[in-house]
Amino acid sequence: MILSMKPPYDITPKILKLISAISEKIGEVNANYLSKQSPQLRKQNRIKTIQSSLQIEGNTLTEDQITALLENKRIIGPKKDVLEVLNAIKVYDNLKKYKLHSEKDFLKAHASLMKGLINNAGKYRNQSVGIVKGNNIEHVAPPFQQVPYLMKNLFEYLKDEQELTLIKSCVFHYEMEFIHPFLDGNGRMGRLWQTVILLNEYQIFEFLPFESLISASQEEYYQSLSLSDKLGKSTPFIEYMLGVIEKSLSQLLNYNNRILKDNDRLEYFLSQGYKEFSRREYMNVFKDIASATASRDLKKGIELNLFKSSGQLNKTKYIVK
Repeated sequence: MILSMKPPYDITPKILKLISAISEKIGEVNANYLSKQSPQLRKQNRIKTIQSSLQIEGNTLTEDQITALLENKRIIGPKKDVLEVLNAIKVYDNLKKYKLHSEKDFLKAHASLMKGLINNAGKYRNQSVGIVKGNNIEHVAPPFQQVPYLMKNLFEYLKDEQELTLIKSCVFHYEMEFIHPFLDGNGRMGRLWQTVILLNEYQIFEFLPFESLISASQEEYYQSLSLSDKLGKSTPFIEYMLGVIEKSLSQLLNYNNRILKDNDRLEYFLSQGYKEFSRREYMNVFKDIASATASRDLKKGIELNLFKSSGQLNKTKYIVK
């Protein structure tokens, strides 16, 4: 019988403020239907996620090269880097199939992510490891004999329904990095599983590329891990990660409508199952666009033979074909 122990951390004013800001922004995202972006935008964000997460680990492939691989095209690049991306594409395609508190799914994801890259992919390490930065030993991971117990305890913690999902995702990410359960692939698994945990409650995290902000602030990422190690609690890392999530949501809200093209809006709107609708109903879905933009969208939809119009001026109805 394993007694589950809650990993140590403090709730600071900064953490409370960030959780409040994130919750508010998630509400705004849902109100603007941004959690159900167009297929094209979802694809772009998935590419950013994969490229950023692997770039942190030294992968050299660009977003264009990853796009080509996603479209089953051949590219020229280091064999290891190409394999890392192909593995990541497969894993992120199955993101919704992983159960957040299933250790079996966690190991399965690692096996897919590291297939052909290391021996014993999908299995916990059987030797002691340390992380060296320059000439210094940055972190000595717990003895390998303790790994199965520590990971089991961590997955028991994920079942605690009293814990906020946002906090839980950060704590798991840090604790997993501390335990360092695998010989390789720990960083990408920490980021992947944080996404799996968040996705369980918030749909937007399936395609929100917060890894790109981690990639852009790698020094701060590693500093927060190191500071948490020294304090013996994950508080600094929770503050850092919540800050990253808050910034990524802000970017989505600030830039999404600039990125969204008329084709994207029409494609998303029609995916909602409307048979007949008015311009007002169209604008209720895309709250931040101007009425002139809505009129241009609807005119283009008619030109593309997506629907036809009936009536005049504010009495106009659009009938989907």
